Amino acid sequence: MSKANRHYVLAAGGTGGHLIPAFALAVELERRGHHVALITDERGAQIPGKPDFLPAHVLPAGRFGKNPLHWPKGLSAVLEGRRMALRLFESFAPSAVIGFGGYPALPALLASTSAQIPSLIHEQNAVLGRVNRLLAGRVNAIATAYPDVARLKAKHRDKVHLVGNPVRKEVLGLREEEFPAFTDDSLLKVLVTGGSQGATVLSEVVPDGLAMLPPALRQRLQVTQQCRAEDIERVRERYRSHDIPAELATYFENMAARLADAHLFIGRAGASTIAELTAVGRPAILVPLPIATDDHQAANTRELTKAGGARMIRQPNFTGKELAKQIQVLAQRPETLATAAHAAWNCGRPRAVEDLADLLESFGGDVLMDVIRMGGEARPSSSKEALARDDAR
Repeated sequence: MSKANRHYVLAAGGTGGHLIPAFALAVELERRGHHVALITDERGAQIPGKPDFLPAHVLPAGRFGKNPLHWPKGLSAVLEGRRMALRLFESFAPSAVIGFGGYPALPALLASTSAQIPSLIHEQNAVLGRVNRLLAGRVNAIATAYPDVARLKAKHRDKVHLVGNPVRKEVLGLREEEFPAFTDDSLLKVLVTGGSQGATVLSEVVPDGLAMLPPALRQRLQVTQQCRAEDIERVRERYRSHDIPAELATYFENMAARLADAHLFIGRAGASTIAELTAVGRPAILVPLPIATDDHQAANTRELTKAGGARMIRQPNFTGKELAKQIQVLAQRPETLATAAHAAWNCGRPRAVEDLADLLESFGGDVLMDVIRMGGEARPSSSKEALARDDAR
């Protein structure tokens, strides 16, 4: 099969955090002339954003919780999913299979290693997920979004390729736009979101925290906030009582445009959120989800906070007083906010989807491409380019 017309299978669990980068990769692979198929579960098949050209194959995906009594049922589902994946591979003949985490990826990757089809995994978070930990020893390559990934065994580090986390094209298109002008007299535009379902803690804390800002700053606020349906009227009344202009909704269709217009983001620290903030370059106050597996949302904030592009507040410490304090630190001078925005921008990896596609294309064709960028901005290099460097030494 020629490089210009290969087949690839993408396997992703039923959450947007796993599927958004999978969809972005599918679009890039299709643009390059390849045929792509998706393996997911019933929940994943309903996630919005799937490209029209991408067929979705729904397979059983067992889950293994803490109760051992549930393990036999989970194992049975995984084995059935593996059998179905093998049948799909017989007809589709993929050059490689890539998993994006989540239990629905497990049967597909087990099938690919059994059939000796090249396989790799992509980890979106700064902590290697459970399924990816199970698969790390079996796959040919591990693509990461962060230079430091916890729960990754030292013996697997030679497989690691730092590529970043693919983001939506409409968000990436904002990368070269200037940070919105912010002066001592201009509005301070704040965007607040809590993931796909919103977050009640943000609805409880943010309005009162913004009201604690000094009057000169509070009077310049313009807020856009995503809320849960059951919270929205209560939040609207709080903003009204504080005389703070706020646009509230349970979902915003044009989130990319909202992000482009914002001076400051307040919200959770999911992998896709961090990737979009760094792609565009927006300062943030991040409140990691406390029940996230292995505390991975807190880990996701480390690179960005160390660079100065964000501040992290643990949820138990997330009070109106603390929020107001952190906003004042960032927004008391226009240059402080602009500097934080630039620091966030510098953490972005805008070529994530191209680098990931390059890595995937290297299977079954050319020598594995080097897309490891552990210490800087090195671009992917083919085996020919590597030989040319060797000759020049």
